[in-house]
Amino acid sequence: MARIRQIEIENFRAIKAFAWLPSPGINCIIGSGDSGKSTILDALDYCLGARRNIQFTDADFHQLNIDEPIKISVTIGELDDSLKSLDAYGMYVRSFNAQTGLVEDEPEVNAETVLTIRLTIESDLEPSWTLVSERAEAQGLTRSLSWGDRVRLAPTRLGVTSDHHLSWRRGSVLNRISEEQADASAVMVKAARDARAAFDNEENDQLNETLATVAATAKELGIHTGDTVKAMLDAYSVSFSGGSISLHDHDGIPLRGLGTGSTRLLIAGLQKKAADQSTIILIDELEYGLEPHRIIRLLSSLGAKEAEPPLQVFMTTHSPVALRELSGNQLYVTRQIADKHDIQAIGTTHDIQSTIRLYPDAFLAPSVIICEGASEVGLIRGIDQHWTATAGKSINAYGVALVDCGGGEADKPYKRAAVFQALGYRTAIVRDSDQQPNEAMQNAYITNGGTVVAWQAGRALEDELFMSLTNDGVQKLINRAIELHGEERIDQHIQTVSNNAQTLISIRAEAAFDGVSRESRQVLGLASRRRKVGWFKSVSWMEGVGRDIVGPDLVNCDPAFKSLIGNIFTWATTADG
Repeated sequence: MARIRQIEIENFRAIKAFAWLPSPGINCIIGSGDSGKSTILDALDYCLGARRNIQFTDADFHQLNIDEPIKISVTIGELDDSLKSLDAYGMYVRSFNAQTGLVEDEPEVNAETVLTIRLTIESDLEPSWTLVSERAEAQGLTRSLSWGDRVRLAPTRLGVTSDHHLSWRRGSVLNRISEEQADASAVMVKAARDARAAFDNEENDQLNETLATVAATAKELGIHTGDTVKAMLDAYSVSFSGGSISLHDHDGIPLRGLGTGSTRLLIAGLQKKAADQSTIILIDELEYGLEPHRIIRLLSSLGAKEAEPPLQVFMTTHSPVALRELSGNQLYVTRQIADKHDIQAIGTTHDIQSTIRLYPDAFLAPSVIICEGASEVGLIRGIDQHWTATAGKSINAYGVALVDCGGGEADKPYKRAAVFQALGYRTAIVRDSDQQPNEAMQNAYITNGGTVVAWQAGRALEDELFMSLTNDGVQKLINRAIELHGEERIDQHIQTVSNNAQTLISIRAEAAFDGVSRESRQVLGLASRRRKVGWFKSVSWMEGVGRDIVGPDLVNCDPAFKSLIGNIFTWATTADG
């Protein structure tokens, strides 16, 4: 019952204009901070929630412009017969074309019958809920959903505090599981009377002084209270209803005392059981209070892996675990573009889905640096750590994520970057120059706004380091390699790539007297980057090199290399994060 087909938001908080055709199942909204994710959930909650009133302020208007009314319109499909009844809402039923995504005011053949509910807030801050219909408006007619229908359509929202769903309160999921109604009134009234009688029969000596003072004052003021004033339980001081009944465990401990994660899991499971009555659920910050394995369990309970989703879920997340578990057609990226907010499904192509599985955290950042291999990732991390220690601000603070392409073919970084670029992410590529990529692919990437930082001609990263750092920096690289792998292995690698023309001892001797020659630097670069036995080919190894050696050496190193590193960090620190 009831699925949201279209959402339109105007002038609400950070959102000037927004339109979306959500999926009938899981809709997980991701995006950078202040991209409007929670605002979308609030808009749905306010428009469809079973509330008689909501308190709005001027701050709810986009840029505080109260002259432009807030409008939140939600089109609902998959209606039951009572909502499609011509007698009930005949003037207001509309049609939705799933192929085109268009909502037409007149019901159409072969189109779904829908209702559009609009919440409007003018400058007087009074909310108004109405059904949208041009033909009804032309006749001067207006109406809203009946209260009973609003209650049935109202979404369940899981927030930081959702324990009210564990009692039989109004809007609670417990009231939607079955038609049973909790009525505490008769039992509680009798209990209250018994308690009143028991209290009245007790000696209340602790109140005698107060009672005497009250009696004397009443007499002085001519207020008739009889001979005495008594302290008794007020028969009207406590009211009892279904909300007074809540769930308890075997030992009588209220389930609202469960942890946040357990509460969320239980309520989500109950919501699935109540799907016949209410199918829409809103969850802000899905991962709140949950360990990774319980995030997976929660997603499963919401029907994330089911072919026919039992619930329509709108949720936000900053959890890489959630992204890795969901399909690309369940993930939506939202961001502000000019004067409107855009939302886009990530998609399910092989390149996209594999990127989500490998680098889910990158989809949670506004800017992404695609690195050819783990070495580039480690180098950037290490230099960033060095500069953070001296300058005080990391590229992470600018919302930049690093992605490791795993080396290999020269086109690989461009293929990976294309996934992010197509979704509106700001991207840069840091790559080797020992192999050249497809020129057309690179030009297309740059034309679409991408940035490329490539090491100097013919060089891989290790070549660049040994060719560009100072003599002191090269010696420190050799010493770090020996710390990691031992003198014997380093010497073997040098002899192998030089055809026994040079050794570790000979190169060290050069460094000590005249400095490492260009030829020896070339040998060191080749020896250090041998596949599978590279001296620094891991994120952690190259991170240490970047932090302890490259970062401090940049002041005096080769200007061209210094400029390349500067380009990377200039791009990163001009991000929007």
